[in-house]
Amino acid sequence: MQRETESQFFGPNLGYVLELYESYREDPGSVDERTREFFESWSPPRVGFNGQAAPEAAASVDVEKVVGASKYVRHVRDFGHMAAQLDPLGSEPPGDPTLDPGFYRISEEDLETLPAEIVPGGPIGERSSTAREAVEELRRVYCKTTGYDFGHVHNPKERFWLREAVESERFGGKMEDEDALRLLKQLTRIDTFEKFLHKTFLGQKRFSVEGNDMVVPMLNTLIRYAADSEIPEVVMGMAHRGRLNVLAHVLNKPYGKIFGEFQQPDRGESSSVSESPGGGWVGDVKYHLGIRDFHLDEQEADQKVLINLAPNPSHLEHVNPVVEGMARAAQEDRTAAGPPRQEKHASLPVLLHGDAAFPGEGVSAETLNLSRLPGYQTGGTIHIITNNQLGFTTERQDARSTTYASDLAKGFEIPVVHVNADDPEACIAATRMAYAYREEFGKDFLIDLIGYRRFGHNEGDEPAYTQPLMYRKISEHPTVRELWAEELERRGVVEEGEADRLVKETLDRMSEVHKDPSDDLEEEDVVTDQPRTPLVEVPETAVSAERLAALNEALLERPEGFTPNSKLDRLMQKSRGEMNGSGGGIDWAHAEALAFASLLEDGTPVRITGQDTERGTFSQRHAVLYDAETDERYVPLQNLPQAKASFSIYNSPLSEIAVMGFEYGYSVNSGDTLVLWEAQYGDFANVGQPMIDQFIVSGQAKWGQTSGLVLLLPHGYEGQGPEHSSARLERFLQLAGGENIRVANLTTAAQYFHLLRAQAALKENKRPLIIMAPKSLLRHPMAASTLEDLSEGIFRPVLDDEEARERSGSVERLIFCSGKVYTELVGSEYREEATDTAVARIELLYPFPEEQIREVLEGYDNLREIIWVQEEPKNMGAWSFVEPRLREIVGDDLPVHYVGKPARPSPAQGSAKFHKQEHASIVESAFASVEKDLDEREGVEETRARASTPSD
Repeated sequence: MQRETESQFFGPNLGYVLELYESYREDPGSVDERTREFFESWSPPRVGFNGQAAPEAAASVDVEKVVGASKYVRHVRDFGHMAAQLDPLGSEPPGDPTLDPGFYRISEEDLETLPAEIVPGGPIGERSSTAREAVEELRRVYCKTTGYDFGHVHNPKERFWLREAVESERFGGKMEDEDALRLLKQLTRIDTFEKFLHKTFLGQKRFSVEGNDMVVPMLNTLIRYAADSEIPEVVMGMAHRGRLNVLAHVLNKPYGKIFGEFQQPDRGESSSVSESPGGGWVGDVKYHLGIRDFHLDEQEADQKVLINLAPNPSHLEHVNPVVEGMARAAQEDRTAAGPPRQEKHASLPVLLHGDAAFPGEGVSAETLNLSRLPGYQTGGTIHIITNNQLGFTTERQDARSTTYASDLAKGFEIPVVHVNADDPEACIAATRMAYAYREEFGKDFLIDLIGYRRFGHNEGDEPAYTQPLMYRKISEHPTVRELWAEELERRGVVEEGEADRLVKETLDRMSEVHKDPSDDLEEEDVVTDQPRTPLVEVPETAVSAERLAALNEALLERPEGFTPNSKLDRLMQKSRGEMNGSGGGIDWAHAEALAFASLLEDGTPVRITGQDTERGTFSQRHAVLYDAETDERYVPLQNLPQAKASFSIYNSPLSEIAVMGFEYGYSVNSGDTLVLWEAQYGDFANVGQPMIDQFIVSGQAKWGQTSGLVLLLPHGYEGQGPEHSSARLERFLQLAGGENIRVANLTTAAQYFHLLRAQAALKENKRPLIIMAPKSLLRHPMAASTLEDLSEGIFRPVLDDEEARERSGSVERLIFCSGKVYTELVGSEYREEATDTAVARIELLYPFPEEQIREVLEGYDNLREIIWVQEEPKNMGAWSFVEPRLREIVGDDLPVHYVGKPARPSPAQGSAKFHKQEHASIVESAFASVEKDLDEREGVEETRARASTPSD
C-alpha cells in the first residue's frame, strides 16, 4: 500500500506532500485528522533526480533538502518583492530571511542536485533543467525592479493565473524598437512640459509629476487597451499631483489653454466670482479641474475613447467613490422596466492615489469595500499609487503602519504589483497585466508605482529643510527620460544626440505656443458651465386618480407561487389596498411608492440606495419582499407592467462618505435618473460631511458639475437622544447660496410625492435636494394625504393655516415652523383656545420662498407678532437662517420672536422624560397671549427661551 501511494506522488505533488509531512512532524495538530492518520503509518520515500519516488536501490536525495527547497521556492514567489529593487533612489530593499536558501539548511550545490520539478506549477519549472536553474529564474523574475505581491489572493484560479502571467513574462520583455522610440518621445514631452512650466511660470503651483513620469504612458497604455476592447468611456480620478501633465498628454488639452490659465489671474488660484445671476459661480484652481474629451491614439488615428476626468478638490481620495459611481452609471442601460442592465465593458474606472493619502484617508477603504458589492461593483478598477515615498513633509514611518503604501488593498484580496518608476518596460508590463486581469476576472488591480518627488509638495516649498539626504540624492538623480534615452542609445535604437534633439524640438514648440496661444484659446474644454437660470416655477406634478389606482393595484400584485410574509402582507393590503380607504389615507411610504411608480411609467429611471433602505429603517418601505418559504426576492417596482424605465434599490454597506460619493457620481453621469441616498438616521450624514461640502453643495459652483441627487435624512426630535434626532438642518442651510441646493422639511405625504416628481422633472436645472425625512410622521394621521392631494395637487413651498384663514380677521399671532413640530403645535390642547393664532409651515427652506411667505402674511391684516417655533436648539435648526429673512420681509412693521430651546452644544437630550416636558413647555409658550410681557415668557424657564433681538 505504501508503494502504491508513493507512486502517486511525484514532481510538485511529492514536494507538497513532503512539506505537509514536515509540518506534521513539527506539530501533528497542524494537519487535518485524515492526513494525520495517513502520516502515522507513512514514511517519506527517497527521491530520485526526476522528482519521482526512487526505487530502493536508487540514489536518493535527503527529504529535508526537498522540503527546504520547496519552501524556498514558495517564499520566493510570495515574498520576492521584499528583495526587489523598487526604489529609484537606490535604497536597500527590506529583504526577508526566507529568501536565503541557508534559512532552510540548503545550498546552491544542493539545488543543483534537485530536479526542476521542485518548482511546482508555472512555466519556469518546465523550462529549467535543475532546481538551481529554476530558482535563479524565479529570483530574476520576482526580485528585480518589479515586486509581485499576490500572497493574499485566496482564489486558486486567480492565483494560478497571476503566477503564470508573471513567470511566462507574457506582459513584459524587451520593447520593440518602434515602441521604445515612441515611449521616448512621450517621456520627452512629459519631462519638457514640466521643465517649461517651472521656468516660465516661476513660483506658481503646478504639482509636478516629475519622479513618477511613467504614470502618463501607463495611462495612455490603459486607454489604448480600452479602445482595442471597444470600451467607449474611461472614467478617471486623481489628486492634483501630475494633473496638468495628464490633461496635456492623456486628454490632449492644448498647451495654449494650460499656459493661458497660468497667465490669466481670474483662472488661477484667485478665481473671481462671476457676474452671473445669483452669483453662484466661483470656479476652482487649474489643478482641480475636470474635463470630458476624446483621447486620440497617436498609433491608431481612428480610435477614440471618451475620457471623463472627474474634478477633485484637495481632499484627495474623496474623488474615488465619485468616479466609481460615474463608471457604474455609464455601464447601466436604464431604458427598460426591471433592474438596469449592466454592461461592465461600457466603462473603465481608473484611480490614481497618493502614497500618503491612500492608507491615510478612510474613504479609500470604504471605496475598496464597494468593489464587489452588487449595487456598486464596476467590473474592476485599475488603481495606481503615484508613490513619492513622502507625504508633504511626513515620511512613511510617521504616515502608515504598513510596509507598503498599498497594503490596505490586501484586505480586499486585490493583486498588487510594486514597480520601480525608473524602469519604463517594467511599468508598461505591470499596466498590461493589470488590464488583462481586469478583463479576465472583472476585479480591481493595484499598481504601486514607486518613484519620488523632484520638488517640494508644491514648487514653492523647500524639501531640503526636512529631507536633506533624500533631496541631495534627488538633485543628482537623472530623470527617467534621461535614463531611457541612455538605454536606447545603448541598444542602438537612437543615435547619440537624437534624444537631445527631441527635447529641443519639444521646447521650441512650447515656446511658440506660449508666445501666441490664441489659437488654443478659442474654445474652452474645461467643465465650467455656469449655473442656469434659478428655479422660479414649481412644475406640474399631479397624476390622475385613474393612473394612481392602476399603479397601486400593480404594486400589490404578487407572482404566482410567491408566499409573502403573512403579517406584512395583511398590513400592506390593509394600509395600501384602498386609496383613502380603511387604512386612513395615503401614508408616507405609500406616497413614495406611488411617486416612484408614476415616474417609471413616465420613463424616468429611479435608483435608491442606503442603509437598510430596501425595508426602511422604520420598517415602512418594504420595496423588496421575500418569499416566506424560499427567501426568493420580489421587487414590485421592477415588475410594473406600466414601467418604461428601470428601478434599482440596494441596501448599502454601513458607510456614509463612500456610498454618498458613489451616488453623487452616479447622478452626475445619469442626468435622466432620479437618484436617492438614504441615511439610517439623519445624523449619519455627519460622516459624509466632506462629500457634502466639497462635491454635493459646491460642485456646480466650482466645476459646473450638475447633480440632482436626493438625500433622505431622517430628522425629528422624539426623545431618542443626541444621535438619532437631528440631521443637522442648520449645516445645509449654512451651505446654501446661489440656489446651489434645495432644502425641504416636509409635513405631509402628498408634499413628499410632489417634491419627488418635481425633482425628477428638472432636466435642465438640476440641483441636489436635501430632505429632512420623517420618522414618527411616517405613520402619523396628520401626515397622511388623500388621493385628491396626489391627483390634483402640486408641491407648495409654504402651507398656510387653512382653519385660521376662515377667521383671518381675528388672527394677531402668526407662528411659522417647519417639520414635525407642526404636529405638536396643532395637536396641542392650546390650539383650539388660541383663536388669535395661525400656524403656517415653511416646507421648502431653501431657496427661501419669500413670495409665498408674503402671500401668507397678506392674508392676515391684524397681525401683531410673528413667532418662529422649532424643536432644535436655538443655535441649530432653521432659526439663524430664517430670522434675518423674515425680518427683511416684515421690516419694522412686526416683531419676530423665537420660541424654542436655548443654544446647546448637543442636538438633543438623553432623557425621554425631559424631552417630553420641554416640548410641552415650548408648545405652551408658543400659544401664550400676545399681551403677556415677553420678558416674563422668556424667564418662565430656559426651555421657553425667546429672542426678540438678532441671534448671535
